Amino acid sequence: MSFLFCTLCMVQAKDKVIECPPFTAWNSRTLEIEKIVLSDTATTLYIKAFYEPKNWIKIDAGSILKDNTGNLYPIRKGIGITLDKEFWMPESGEAEFQLIFPALPKNVTSVDFIEGNDERAFKIWGIQLNKKAFEKQKLPQEVIVHKINKKSTLPIPKLSYGTAVLKGRILDYQKDMPRECRIHIFNPAFREDNTSYLKINEDGTFQIEIGIPTVTNVALTFPYGNIICLVAPNEETYLTINPKELCRQQSRLQKKAKSYGATAYFRGYLASLQQEFLTVDLDMTLGNHDYMEHLKAIAGKSAEEYKNYILKSIPVIRNKIAQSKYSTACKELLNIKLDIIATFYIATTIRNLEYAYIKINKLDRDKAAKYFENNPINIPEGYYHVLNEFSSINTTKALYSDRYESMVNILDIIPDWENVLKEALGTEKGSLFDNIEVKKIYLSMKDFIPLTTEQKIRLDKLSSPAYTELLTQTNRKLLETIEMNKKKSGFTVNEAGEVINKELFPSIISKYRGHVLMVDFWATWCGPCLRAHKILTPMKEELKNKDIIYLYITGETSPKETWDKMIPDIHGEHFRIKDNQWDYLIENLNIKGVPTYFIIDREGNISYRETGLSKVEVIKEQLMKALEK
Repeated sequence: MSFLFCTLCMVQAKDKVIECPPFTAWNSRTLEIEKIVLSDTATTLYIKAFYEPKNWIKIDAGSILKDNTGNLYPIRKGIGITLDKEFWMPESGEAEFQLIFPALPKNVTSVDFIEGNDERAFKIWGIQLNKKAFEKQKLPQEVIVHKINKKSTLPIPKLSYGTAVLKGRILDYQKDMPRECRIHIFNPAFREDNTSYLKINEDGTFQIEIGIPTVTNVALTFPYGNIICLVAPNEETYLTINPKELCRQQSRLQKKAKSYGATAYFRGYLASLQQEFLTVDLDMTLGNHDYMEHLKAIAGKSAEEYKNYILKSIPVIRNKIAQSKYSTACKELLNIKLDIIATFYIATTIRNLEYAYIKINKLDRDKAAKYFENNPINIPEGYYHVLNEFSSINTTKALYSDRYESMVNILDIIPDWENVLKEALGTEKGSLFDNIEVKKIYLSMKDFIPLTTEQKIRLDKLSSPAYTELLTQTNRKLLETIEMNKKKSGFTVNEAGEVINKELFPSIISKYRGHVLMVDFWATWCGPCLRAHKILTPMKEELKNKDIIYLYITGETSPKETWDKMIPDIHGEHFRIKDNQWDYLIENLNIKGVPTYFIIDREGNISYRETGLSKVEVIKEQLMKALEK
C-alpha cells in the first residue's frame, strides 16, 4: 500500500514545465513568460516584467487564459503581486512574479493570456505548450523566399505621379488582435501629415492605395514591431508579416532562440531587394557605438573637431559595406544611406554639441542658456562644403532610403541653409531641391491657402511634372474641403470678451458650468494637435449623447484665415484669444506645450490634465470619471 502511495506522489510531482514558451504575438514588451508549469491542479505562469523604474504596472483580477478551443480559465491569484493593485517597479526596471490559473486539459496546445478588456491591457497570443511542433510549422504557400541576385543593380526610380497599392497579410492573425496599425508615409514634402491608421480585416489582411510622385518608404507600426517597405506609383507591394519573428527579435528572453524565418516576406515591387534589405545587420553608427560614450566624446568639442570625429567613421563603414555579402544594389543603397546619415550629423552640429555638453555636465535650462551665451558654438566659413562628398543625397536614388525624409526635414537647421546647400552641392537643381521646394509650397497649403499663381510658376520649374501633379491633386482636395467646410455645422465661434487676464479662463469656462468639459489648448500650425483632432473624433461621436462640451482655445499665432477654415471639422466651442491673453494662460495654467488637455468637472474643477495626447482611452476614462461625480 505504501509503495502505491509513493508511486502516485511521484506521478503528481512530474509537472510539465515549458521553459520560455514561444508565442505568436503580443501587444507589449512589458511582460514575458519565463516558464509555464502545468500540473493536475493549476497552471502557473512565471512572469518577468520589464518597465521603467519607479513606475507601476497592474494585473487585472479579471485576467484569463483562453485555450485553442475557446475555453476560458479565470485567474486565481498572483504570487509576488497583488491583483488589481499597483505594482511598483524597482530601480533595476525588472521584476518577477507568478500568475496562477486553473489546470488545463491535456489536449490544449496553446493559450492566450488576456489581462483585461481594455485596449491597454496586456495580451500575449498563441503561447505554445509544444515548442517542437511550433518550431516545425511551415510557411504558407503564398510566401515566396527570394533568391538574392548578387549582381543586381539599383534601378533609377521613376518620377511619375500615380497610385501605389500596398497589400498584405499578418500570419497567425486572431480576431481579437489589434484591428488597425499606424502607417507612416515617408513623403518629405508633407512632414507631419504623413501618419494615419490602416484598418486590418478579420482575416489579418489589409490594403491601402497611396497617391505618390515616386518611390516612397512606408512604415507599418504594430504592437509587436515595425516593418518598413517600399511602394511606387502604379506598382503593387505585397507584404506577409511574421509577428512571431518580430516578437522573438525584441524579446529579452527569446532573442537567442531559433529564428522563425524573416520578419516579413515580399511580392511585387522590388521584392527581392526589399527582402534582402530586411536582413542587413551592418552598424552604421557614426562615432562611438555606445550613446553615452559618444556624448562624452563630443561634449566640449569645437565644430571642426566634431566634424573630424564624425567623418573618421565613414571610411571604416564604407569598407564594411564593400566587404559585405550583400548584392550590388543593396551595397549602393547602403552607401546612399550612409551619405544621408552623415549629412544629418553635419547639419545638426550645433544642436548635437549643445545637447552633449548639457547632458554630460548635467546643466539645467538656465545654466545651459547662460553657458552658451558666453561660449557659443561657432561654425567656420566653408564648414558645410563637406556635404559635396555626399552628393548622392541630391539624386532620385536617395528616395529609396527610409532616412531621406528626416534628412530633408532637418536641413533648415543650417544657417542660411538653402544657399549653403547650393554652394556645397554646386547646383540648385536635382531631387533634393525639388523636394525642398514642394515642402515649402505644401506648408502654405497646410494653412488652408490654395496654390497661388506664383507658386504654380515655381512648380513648373521643377525637374519632374510628377511633383506638380502631386500638389495639384492636393490643391484640388483642399479647394473641395474649403467649400464643404462652408456648409458644415457643429462648431461655434465664441468671443472671450473684455476681461482682465486673471479672470479670462474662469470667465470662459463659467459659461459651461454644470457640464463636463474637455478643454484643448491647440494651434493650427501644430501637427500633433491636428492629428489628435482626427484621433479623438470617433470618441466624440461615441460620447455624443453624454453631457460633455468640447472647448478649443488657441491664440493669434494661429492665423485667423487658417483657423476659420479648420474649425468646421473640429466640432465644439472655439475661442481665439489675443496674444497677451494666450501668454498669460500658458504661464498661469503651467501649460508646457500644445496640445494640452484639461478635463473639468461640473463644478469647474480641473480633474485631469496632460500635454500631448497619450491615448484616447485615457481621455475617455477621465471624462467618464468626471461624469460620475
